[in-house]
Amino acid sequence: MIIDTHIHLYDDRYLENLEEIIEEAKEKDVKKMIIVGYDYPSSIKAIKLAEKYDGFYAAVGVHPSEVHKLENDDLSWIEELLKHQKVVSIGEIGLDYYWSKEHMDLQKEIFIKQIKIAQANNLPIIVHSRDASNDTYQILKDNRVAGVLHCYSQSSEMAKEYVKLGYYLGIGGVLTFKNSKEIKEVVKEIELKYLVIETDGPYLAPHPFRGKLNKPAYLTYVIDEMARIKDMSYEDIKVILEQNTKDLFGIWGTYEKD
Repeated sequence: MIIDTHIHLYDDRYLENLEEIIEEAKEKDVKKMIIVGYDYPSSIKAIKLAEKYDGFYAAVGVHPSEVHKLENDDLSWIEELLKHQKVVSIGEIGLDYYWSKEHMDLQKEIFIKQIKIAQANNLPIIVHSRDASNDTYQILKDNRVAGVLHCYSQSSEMAKEYVKLGYYLGIGGVLTFKNSKEIKEVVKEIELKYLVIETDGPYLAPHPFRGKLNKPAYLTYVIDEMARIKDMSYEDIKVILEQNTKDLFGIWGTYEKD
């Protein structure tokens, strides 16, 4: 089975043909998905979709680009949403200095607060990090919790440091791009037991669909490329990725919290 560890399935581009997209995914053996929020409204949408479909789960949290919109830095709603049995992670959270450096200190503060919530509730985190490698690494080193570096885009040297801390790396469609030498090197260098697979849909569709709507069914192209790089069979790669995801998120059959 293939598990998509990161998709924004509530996006309007999916909703027009949602049932068709889900069926297409199942035909390609993509039978479980983690629908990831980036603020309160999207986290609610993620939970509602997870409620509707068997094998779908939700992650809730505040994306770094959204932290300045919080009222009084209030994160109490995250604690409330964690009570839902289909919530398996806090995310996506982290640091993003690409668009603006105006709220860097606030980003770090909210990132750490959400990590603390994850620690208190024994949940993994889904980490977004863009142009903030050093700060992200230092915060994760100082605040240990299980998690994944979503849509990993940093160096293989930094990847080795993250896995030393016990983190997984999320690999998606970028791996299939012809000019994506760095992430190909990461997949080559890092042990498969530290990798999970994701679409980050609706974004970053793999080759030959680059620039189009990304679909969970397209994860087969990512596994194909991973198998080529690792010189392993498609099926062996798929089995290990599934086990990694289950180990990280606690996803087995019907998910129930203790």
